[in-house]
Amino acid sequence: MKLLVITASTRPGRVGPTIADWFVKEATEHSGFDVEVADLAEINLPMFDEPAHPATGKYVHQHTKEWSALVDSADAFVFVMPEYNHSYTAPLKNAIDYLNREWAYKPVGFVSYGGVSGGLRAVQAIKPVVSALRMTAVVDAVTIPMVRTMVDDDGFHPSDVVASSVKIMLDELVKVGRALAGVRAAG
Repeated sequence: MKLLVITASTRPGRVGPTIADWFVKEATEHSGFDVEVADLAEINLPMFDEPAHPATGKYVHQHTKEWSALVDSADAFVFVMPEYNHSYTAPLKNAIDYLNREWAYKPVGFVSYGGVSGGLRAVQAIKPVVSALRMTAVVDAVTIPMVRTMVDDDGFHPSDVVASSVKIMLDELVKVGRALAGVRAAG
């Protein structure tokens, strides 16, 4: 199965890529998935600019066609996401809204980070959105509170609790991903 890890922060000075690099290494060592990375800062999608509704799949812009192919090829997703003002980032919402069927019947996990809450409010805010697209949010997650205390020039240094949560979430993504592959095949 293919896991697409999406880095949701795009601002200068962000820690998202550092956390994503750590998570991708852990996910690769887990061996439940082939791992691919999508950094929304590098993809740089404009604000949704397709003339037809995403449910039609009638894309006219090359950036949408490329984004569609990348998301469609994945069997599961992990959003590496900060919390901004008790919610998730605008670039992540924009990237999600570009597509429709490409997300359906695939599991999604969350690596959230922030201050005291560790991004939990952002995760709760995005769950109705992914549910509306027929994605299945796994319960197990990687929550990183006080993220700045775990990042330095040498990278991300998770606490034992944060580090141990990765395997639990990935195991759940594998289980749910296998089950949903059957749903997609039957559809």
